[in-house]
Amino acid sequence: MEQLVYKKPESVRDDFKVSFCPGCDHGVAMRLVAEVLDELNVREKTIGVASVGCSVFSYDYFNVDVVEAPHGRSLAVATGVKRSKPDKVVFTYQGDGDLASIGIGETVHAMARGEKLTTICINNTTYGMTGGQAGPTTLIGQITTTTTKGRNPEINGFPLKVSEMLKEIDGTAFVARVTLDSPSAIMNAKRCIKKAFEAQIKGLGTGFVEILATCPTNWKMTPQEAHARVRGEMSEVFKPGIYKDKVSEAK
Repeated sequence: MEQLVYKKPESVRDDFKVSFCPGCDHGVAMRLVAEVLDELNVREKTIGVASVGCSVFSYDYFNVDVVEAPHGRSLAVATGVKRSKPDKVVFTYQGDGDLASIGIGETVHAMARGEKLTTICINNTTYGMTGGQAGPTTLIGQITTTTTKGRNPEINGFPLKVSEMLKEIDGTAFVARVTLDSPSAIMNAKRCIKKAFEAQIKGLGTGFVEILATCPTNWKMTPQEAHARVRGEMSEVFKPGIYKDKVSEAK
């Protein structure tokens, strides 16, 4: 007797073809978002906003309407979509370079306004699509194509700790940093993503989840080595955890 234990979420397009590098965590993160949309039964009323970078492939992945935004402007575009269609569930799917570098102004001020949005940020400490340049979250000492001797804080500054910063903004309702390096971590990440959407649906403010993710190609590591890095030096700098949770407080 056969038993179905795993199936494609309704919120994933039937014709999607994986284009991510082996060991990249984007596929897992996107699936978790799709599963949450199914479980909340909001697929038919959801609009996504795709950013520039590897995250842009979200418009090929999600079985919802998706708007593509200019580099860094995802939360500005999402604000316009949500304000014009307040009955819709609107989310952005962004990389750390898009959200925390060129888009940091849009990020901070959308959340300062308490826009009823959900934002998923993939933090892989690098600009993955364009060749592995240093980004706002690149670790001290990390070698990239633009920090060939390792990131030097006296020259390049320190890594930006996005979750710690955004939790201090009054308009955020849920802020968490998660990983995808183990089955239990993946389950926890899904719970946090669901709360980030619930923050929007309940009208509490912006929901934000930062996902510490791998980029084996640009890190020049195997997938196993990359996940070990997430568990080790990345998690030492970017502490996983729930930083704000108005969703639970409201229950």
